[in-house]
Amino acid sequence: MPSTFPRGRFVWNDLLTTDPAAAAGFYAKVVGWKVQPYEHDPAYRLWTMGPSPMGGLMRLPEEARRMGEPSRWMPHIAVPDVDQTVQRARGMGARVHAPPRDIAPGRFAVLGDPQGAAFSVFTPAPTESEGTDEPGIGGFSWHELAAADWKAAWEFYRTLFGWEHTSSFEMGPGDTYWMFRRAGGERPIGGMYNRPAGMSAPPHWLCYARVASADAAALAVTRSGGKVVNGPMDVPGGDRVAMCVDPQGAAFAVHAVAVRAAAATAPRKRTVAKKRRRPAARVRSKRQAKPKRTKRPRARRRRTR
Repeated sequence: MPSTFPRGRFVWNDLLTTDPAAAAGFYAKVVGWKVQPYEHDPAYRLWTMGPSPMGGLMRLPEEARRMGEPSRWMPHIAVPDVDQTVQRARGMGARVHAPPRDIAPGRFAVLGDPQGAAFSVFTPAPTESEGTDEPGIGGFSWHELAAADWKAAWEFYRTLFGWEHTSSFEMGPGDTYWMFRRAGGERPIGGMYNRPAGMSAPPHWLCYARVASADAAALAVTRSGGKVVNGPMDVPGGDRVAMCVDPQGAAFAVHAVAVRAAAATAPRKRTVAKKRRRPAARVRSKRQAKPKRTKRPRARRRRTR
């Protein structure tokens, strides 16, 4: 049975790290996540915010460590058929890091795009919740590709996932930031740009966790042994972000939605309006506001003889 998840939506994010226990403590302070064991695999844990799972946590495989791969976050993108998507991606120059296989909530495969950025394609089981393009606090609200050639990357991902361009802006002369949404989506879900010449990291996806305050989260990063590499800063639209690195070396970002945007998307409660009496002091007229002057009694003159 095909999945009901919309094609091209970012549906999950995994942290592969050299020290899962330390990472669990770090992100609890920065984002507010807790962790719980995954019933189908004791080596895998779930990030949770309240009753909802937000992503996964696992130890970086030993083989990857021997090859010098660093701790990293990896996004999972929904597709209707993992096997067909892998074949199509391979035909466009992608590399298959992990072939398609079944897991408890669906089927997935790990790919590297033609420029080397790693990601996963995932077909969730039909019983899984569809999720949303507008995650709350603790969810992943944005995904950003630092590419060697964003135009070539855009053609690859647009063809593979059906993404649609929404808008773009110039960060500098010839330095474009290109934003996109999934096909039929109502809001942008990510962006891509050419990584600066001075960036040592190879092309990669950066996952943004939504927080109440980017400034408070950035402060928690530095206090907990991580590093803030850019920000906190405002971005077009009024949101505020900070790019960070955790103590094990995994890059991530935090994202606080602008107050006005958050208020617009918040559900409105229906309430019965009640009349409130105004304080008497506010309804006094100018005449009433000042006490009337009263005539002082005249002193009686003493009679003199």
